[in-house]
Amino acid sequence: MKRLLILLFVFVSVHLSLTAHCNATLSPREQSEAQIRQAITQAASAMKTMQCDFTQTKHLRMLNDKMTSKGRMYYQQTNRLRWEYTTPYSYTFILNDDKVLLKNKQRNDVIDVNKNKLFREIARIMMNSVVGTSLTDDKNFKSTIATNGNEWTATLLPQRKDLKQLFQKIILHFSKKNAMVKQVELIERNGDKTVIELNNIRTNEKISADMFTIR
Repeated sequence: MKRLLILLFVFVSVHLSLTAHCNATLSPREQSEAQIRQAITQAASAMKTMQCDFTQTKHLRMLNDKMTSKGRMYYQQTNRLRWEYTTPYSYTFILNDDKVLLKNKQRNDVIDVNKNKLFREIARIMMNSVVGTSLTDDKNFKSTIATNGNEWTATLLPQRKDLKQLFQKIILHFSKKNAMVKQVELIERNGDKTVIELNNIRTNEKISADMFTIR
């Protein structure tokens, strides 16, 4: 459960972490970073819906082993998200306005985010970020951006104490073609690593309201 919340937190924090204000005193390198941040923010603002497949691979340092799971993600502006694991187990997280549904084969749990501090924070970050609002998030992350071939790579270093306890850094890989994230690497403090790859990405297509229904 903790890992799922971390992954969701990362995705909805991306645009807060990578958006900066430009000014005339920026160096050439800073100007380049600012242009990349702006491209990512504009892409987020233009994305009304998104759906894709994902593959999540957990690398265990101590056991020299890895665990792989797969699923689907659906997103709709501004505050609807479905994160669904389908292989090798079934687990679904749905956020719809101020309600969250956690669902597996045994039970369904519905949470009112207004009454739960953790989920309220996740919902707040999502609603403030995915609309493409130009903000900075120095409170949560310090970010740097590099250009590598046909992608941009952003490295996020946690600044808050609770985030530092969870992971060392987050590496986000963006496609230059559409300024969208295609891979996320979560490096935990104990050396374990989770890699999420997004595939078959489709944007601005109609998604059935049933995908976000909470019962």
